[in-house]
Amino acid sequence: MVLFTCWIRSANFLRILHTSSGLGRSSVFLFSSERASVESVFNRRFSDIQSFPLSVDNKMASGRQPSSKSPFPPQIYHNFLVLDFEATCDTQLIKPQEIIEFPILKLHGKTLEIESVFHTYVQPVAHSQLSPFCTELTGIVQSMMDGKPTLQQVLQMVDDWMKKEGLLDPNVNSIFVTCGDWDLKTMLPGQCQYLGLPVPDYFKKWINLKKAYGSATGNYPKSGLPFMIKELNLQHIGRLHSGIDDCKNIANIMKKLAQKGFTYKQTGSNL
Repeated sequence: MVLFTCWIRSANFLRILHTSSGLGRSSVFLFSSERASVESVFNRRFSDIQSFPLSVDNKMASGRQPSSKSPFPPQIYHNFLVLDFEATCDTQLIKPQEIIEFPILKLHGKTLEIESVFHTYVQPVAHSQLSPFCTELTGIVQSMMDGKPTLQQVLQMVDDWMKKEGLLDPNVNSIFVTCGDWDLKTMLPGQCQYLGLPVPDYFKKWINLKKAYGSATGNYPKSGLPFMIKELNLQHIGRLHSGIDDCKNIANIMKKLAQKGFTYKQTGSNL
């Protein structure tokens, strides 16, 4: 993940049970207007996430711990929300940068199983046309963004999804996970400030996976995802700088570190 990352989202919710892709009963939230444009993204099977059983029960959905014994050390969070933005970019820095891809994977805090996925592309307003450089870097083409919701609309959609998943319950302890501090320390607050939008409090604390990896191994991964994937002998999923693919790789790294006995703790805050 680099500073040039982007995400987008659509206007109409369509909840589908993606059993044909290996998601089992996990819920995936897409939007009817973008199914064709993102088909190639979601045809990358979620079963690619290594060793992740993807069944969901009511206890998991509510954030309560299942009774089965976990192979990992106890974690302090009920849920990890893996997030990786993609944003407008060019060969020179664009001001303002705008999120064009907005993905979140909800992982159960005890098992690190994927329970739900939020994903949308986002329509930028300051620079509505993607640069060839941005398309080459992220794989996002203009048609995947056209007609999609703005960031203001996407933030409301995220809030609705968080509520539906029980993540706004004050008794459920959840935290976002990013590969670096840029997504939630710089990108989202900066664009919200430009648009005059408040940043929801749940985006104001996070775990930087790079710092977690450094704490777990004693070796800080300056090059980010590729370095961690190689050092942990994992297989890279999809393409680098695809937001949804980066989230899958982050999830795999998290599970691998947990298997080695690591307990995740908050590393960043805008509070």
